[in-house]
This record gives sequence, C-alpha cells and structure tokens, in this order.
Amino acid sequence: MVEKSKASKRGRIACSMTVRLGSITLDNPVIPASGTFGYGYEFAELYNINCLGSLSFKGTTREARFGNELPRIAECTGGLINSIGLQNPGVQRVVEEELPRLRACFQKPIIANICGFSVEEYAENSAVFDQEEQVAILEINVSCPNVHHGGMTFGTDPKMAAEVTRAVKKVTTKPVYIKLSPNVTDIVEIARACEDAGADGISLINTMLGMRIDLKSRKPVVANKMGGFSGSAVFPVALRMVYQVYEAVSIPVIGMGGVASARDVLEMMLAGASAVQVGAANLADPFICQKIISSLPEEMERYRINSLEEIIGGAH
Repeated sequence: MVEKSKASKRGRIACSMTVRLGSITLDNPVIPASGTFGYGYEFAELYNINCLGSLSFKGTTREARFGNELPRIAECTGGLINSIGLQNPGVQRVVEEELPRLRACFQKPIIANICGFSVEEYAENSAVFDQEEQVAILEINVSCPNVHHGGMTFGTDPKMAAEVTRAVKKVTTKPVYIKLSPNVTDIVEIARACEDAGADGISLINTMLGMRIDLKSRKPVVANKMGGFSGSAVFPVALRMVYQVYEAVSIPVIGMGGVASARDVLEMMLAGASAVQVGAANLADPFICQKIISSLPEEMERYRINSLEEIIGGAH
C-alpha cells in the first residue's frame, strides 16, 4: 500500500490513495484521459509523470490517420468542442516508436486506447497491444463522435458493443475496459451488454456531441460541423452516468468527464468510479493532474477520508 501523510492543525493522519482496477493496483486514481495527454513523454518534459496512477495514451487505429479537416477546435462556455478525428501514426508505429519513448520516462502500467472501423480492426489492434508488457489494460473506444462509420457507431448499439467486446476478449489475456458514449438513450443497457459479453470494466463517459456556429460566416465553426463536447460543463452528466452504471454492473468503472479538481475525483469515486480520468483540463493546464494528486490528501483529510478505496460507491 502506498501511504500519503498530511499534517494538519488536528495532528497527523495517514491516508491511502491506493486503488485497484481488478487485479491491477494503482498508487492513486488519477489517470490522464486518452487524446489529452499525447503519449505521455511530451508531458514528462514538464514534470515527473510517475506521480500519475496510470495514463491512457492517444487512441490508436490500424492505419495511420491524419484526422479531420481544419478547423478542429471550437471554444464554448465551460469547455470546448474537438473534432480531431483520431489522428495517430497507426498501431505498428505506436508500438515501435511511441511506447519505447514512454517507457523511458514512465515506469508504471499504462492503458492502451484502441479504436477501429470494424470489429476485425478492434481485434487486430488489441492482439498487437496484448504483446506489450507495459500495457496493463485495453480500453476499447466504441464511443468517438468525431469519425464517420466507426467509433460511436459501435457504442450506441448494445449488440454491436457486445460483439466488439467478445472479439477483443478472444485475442487478449489483458483486462478489457469498454469506453462508452454518453450520446445514447440508455447507457445502462449498453454497459450491461458489454459486461455480459465478458468486459472486465467500463470507462465512461467519452465526449458529448456538440457544435458551435460562427455568426459572421453563419456556418459551423469546426469543419466536421459537429464534434466532441468536453470540459467542466459535462461533469454533472458524467457523474450521473457513472452512478447509474455502477449500480447496474459488477465490474470496475473508470469515471471521466469534466474532472478538473481533487473534489471532482472524490465525487466520481463516491458515484462508483474505482479510478478517474482527467481529459480536457489537461489542455487548459498541463500541470492539472499533478496538482490534483498533490491536493488529494488535503481534501481527503477535509472530508475525513482515510482510504479512497473505502469511498467507492459511497453515495449509493
């Protein structure tokens, strides 16, 4: 167990920030979300990223992708809209070039975020990452709203989400977490379908579908017209969905969506998250994950929390 201590006027108390995702133990629950932290080594130039619980690196497809046309970003109240379109160098280059760079500066287990445009592609990419020792969890992204004929197409249909889950489970011995889209009528139904198909955990939520219109041109701001809305404004929605899914499944949940503070982390865990990912906040403040981890002991003391694991699902 990794113990953190915090001095206070009332004396010293010991608090444990250690959490578990199935059989995997993390020093703390804070994980940068895929797509907002690159491949990790970029942030290692700013601070020692080994303070993180883990990290989910950039979403990976079979072939290299340049992504969507520009412009791809639109600012909005309480967040932003992105339409990056899964830009990445392809699975082989990630394994051969990006992961060795990450290993040089990060010694903890990592999460591979896997994307695809067919069930077969999800399985092929998963089989490649199954061979990577540092990869501890496969996070299967069936929820990206920024690409056509893939991503969210699989995440809005329980049968298709289950089909992807089964295909991936056949080619890997690593834990499989399915990353779900909030752009659905009943997220509980999809989470249950994934669990029934063998998923080891659920990640939620990915971005919501949103848009902005430029008043001068009278046209959508982003070239793709719509994109993924993320940031602090979506936190209440994400919290509600984590709460619902925690009640519906018996597998671990990784919560995300608008998390930007240690208090947000505690709320997510009370709703049922075993670990918490930080997304858009990294784009506004590259040090935000470090700051959240540093302030967690103080917030734990403030609310008389001795162990983070003890509060998981505590709001139920």
